[in-house]
Amino acid sequence: MLMQTHEARLTALREELARRGLDGFVIPISDEHLSEYVGGYAQRLAWLTGFGGSAGSAAVLKDRAAMFVDGRYTLQVRDQVDGRLYDYKSVPQDSQAQWLADNAGSGARIGFDPWLHTSGWAKAAAALLKEAGAELVPVDSNPIDAVWADRPEPSPAPAFLHDEALAGRSSAAKRGDVGEWLKARQLDAAVISALDSVAWLLNVRGSDVEHTPVALSYVIAHADGTADWFIEPGKVPPDVAASLGNAVRVRPRGEFTGALGALAGKRVAADPERAVAAIFTALEVAGATPIRLTDPVVLPKAVKNAAEQAGTRAAHIRDGAALSRFLHWLSIEGPTGSVDELSAAARLHQFRRDTGDLRDLSFDTISGAGPNGAIVHYRVSEETNRPLEPNSVYLVDSGGQYPDGTTDVTRTVWIGPDAPPAEVKDRFTRVLQGHIALAEQTFPAGTSGSQLDTLARQFLWRAGLDYAHGTGHGVGSFLAVHEGPQRIAKARGGQAGTDQELLAGMILSNEPGYYKTGAYGIRIENLVLVELRAIAGAEGDWLGFDTITFAPIDRALVEPALLSPGEVAWWNAYHARVRELVGPQLDDEALAWLEAACAPL
Repeated sequence: MLMQTHEARLTALREELARRGLDGFVIPISDEHLSEYVGGYAQRLAWLTGFGGSAGSAAVLKDRAAMFVDGRYTLQVRDQVDGRLYDYKSVPQDSQAQWLADNAGSGARIGFDPWLHTSGWAKAAAALLKEAGAELVPVDSNPIDAVWADRPEPSPAPAFLHDEALAGRSSAAKRGDVGEWLKARQLDAAVISALDSVAWLLNVRGSDVEHTPVALSYVIAHADGTADWFIEPGKVPPDVAASLGNAVRVRPRGEFTGALGALAGKRVAADPERAVAAIFTALEVAGATPIRLTDPVVLPKAVKNAAEQAGTRAAHIRDGAALSRFLHWLSIEGPTGSVDELSAAARLHQFRRDTGDLRDLSFDTISGAGPNGAIVHYRVSEETNRPLEPNSVYLVDSGGQYPDGTTDVTRTVWIGPDAPPAEVKDRFTRVLQGHIALAEQTFPAGTSGSQLDTLARQFLWRAGLDYAHGTGHGVGSFLAVHEGPQRIAKARGGQAGTDQELLAGMILSNEPGYYKTGAYGIRIENLVLVELRAIAGAEGDWLGFDTITFAPIDRALVEPALLSPGEVAWWNAYHARVRELVGPQLDDEALAWLEAACAPL
């Protein structure tokens, strides 16, 4: 049985900890680059506990253990992780470090892998444990790796070039900008350890991490515009090496720690949010001066240039056609009861493949029928697979990775044949109103995402309802589907990105939702591009959002009586644009369906 397997793994880990003189250990979902999505070799939390979400951690002591997840995974963690083995804890309300301090006991030695945590986390956790008479201990090697007999190897796939015409700028120009940034701050070098930053800086991509086109590697960028690229030998084809030229020295990945040790006497920038604790320790031990600054690639990567904007628009139009074909297919097959979550996700994947340009999905499709749709980041499996039952709500959140852009779109669909209940239409329409309010808002330069978040929640709040996730995240350009530093979310606890001002060229999602546990989930998600807005008589610079996702929103779920004339006008204008851009890519029955789906309210 599955639970026995995970119980045996937990027992094996505890035995390994005892051999090392440790009383506990912390297991995050992370890799050496602090990636959100990690390769199979780094899926230690999933191996140990069975949890399949993209965010969470566990803490293991001699006689108890706990799982820590945020509101997106409250239901999922209970489905996947044995409650006999782990207590369920919710963040940010429950602090993992505080739990350890409360439960470890005086004299306890709690291990952590410094290649999987930030130095800020380690410092804060160590302080709390010290107050309780316990100690946080860095390990030289991860104890889970010692008991994970069939742990996969990191991907050997080669890196490949990202077309400069799509990138919009050469790697040399980008590295030159980083060099000027370093000189302006009297720094000698910068450690670039986030995988999407490395990919963007060098104009390379890879397939080492599922759904994110990056190659496992590090860069040390220097003030003269040169760089050292640390990547496994054999992963750099001749065309990639030739494109980068002599200014980028390709070195084995295993030399990275030694190269940090060779920076004695240098002032080196490293990002405390994106570089692991081990990097700071190596710099300090070497006699370098680590300067804690945001990765200089992060903001230029987030502000898309003209070529990246044009590429992502083109990708979204193709992707919208694939999604529209799927929604047409679903309108026919869904009410028959012959479709389930897995077959629906597979069919949508095929429609995207049929475009001829798909390189990967941008994340595992969230295909949630009925109550599974109420699990915010639900991941369908053979065990959880449900049929799309007639007269029920179906939520599908999906996206594609194309050479010219990354997509992410959610549609909530009523599976007929009868009309939806009044409650479902009310909730859907409130979510729609919030989506429209955010899509239409103009705002002064300097506005942060947290200042806009309430716009999307206001109609739900009026009914005493809310949702336990952010309203918007940044999106990369043929890169990470979740990209910082910008976010639209409640400002609490110094959450990363919520105080970042929104800048013209940034791409974010607009995705309010509502989730009724055990019944259904609703989310409407389009991507938006921040752009300058000309307002007659305006003082200063103003910005707004241009919606770049194009696919019909299910009109069967709308309660028109709740909509204002302005909201109806937005709906009609949006669907006219969908018809204009997607219609030419469809034919026959699919086109006729689209025409009906996009007819004015």
